[in-house]
Amino acid sequence: MEDKAFLGGALLSLVGYVLYDAVKDLARSVSVPTRALVNSRQLGSYVSEAFRSRKVEISFLGYTGETLYNELYHRLEGLLDDPGLTRRVSVRMLVPDFAQPMTVPSRVGGSGEPVDDPDFRKRQERMCSDYDDVLSGLAAQITGNGRVTVVCEYRSYPGIPRDKICIFNRRQVLHGLYNVATRMRWQEQEFYDPKGYSTDLNVWSREGSASVEEAVTMWTKHFDDLWNLAAVPSWRRPAAI
Repeated sequence: MEDKAFLGGALLSLVGYVLYDAVKDLARSVSVPTRALVNSRQLGSYVSEAFRSRKVEISFLGYTGETLYNELYHRLEGLLDDPGLTRRVSVRMLVPDFAQPMTVPSRVGGSGEPVDDPDFRKRQERMCSDYDDVLSGLAAQITGNGRVTVVCEYRSYPGIPRDKICIFNRRQVLHGLYNVATRMRWQEQEFYDPKGYSTDLNVWSREGSASVEEAVTMWTKHFDDLWNLAAVPSWRRPAAI
């Protein structure tokens, strides 16, 4: 009986070692995901990480940029007291041309069709203009202190806000698609109005595989090309005489 018990224990140990080796082999064979999915509410950690660099470059393409604006404001404000390693900051915000008729944002028609609404477009334009004023004013204040140079620019693109893209120091790209069918009520009417804070974003990082590095390069070039083709927004244009 003792010999049989010993043999049984030895067999169990052998099976355990075999299973352990199999699990290790399986773990080695499973590649680490090259992309992660994050919510727009988590942008703060990416902004903070970007500001740990000497040269900070943040680029945005999307709707109004409200979720990113809030994070940028607090991080830029912190430079007034403690710039840390940061010596130069460049922020580029690419938003829709709200001066043009649009299908999104728009008023919801009787049959669900989009109806262009100049007043609602003007509301969104004022929001972007206010963000621009605050960030540009803060940039001038920080630059005036002489320790950090900050430049914040806005440009506009034609079309509807479909893609949301955030690029941090040309090393990380976050990309997602707005739900263009999202509705909201304003002045007792219903409007198509995408919500950036609820947009999930895929993350690409240059620390990933070769294919991920290519994706980062592609998205960065895509943004640069759009930026170079974009127009100065209406609120920054000189008033007609």
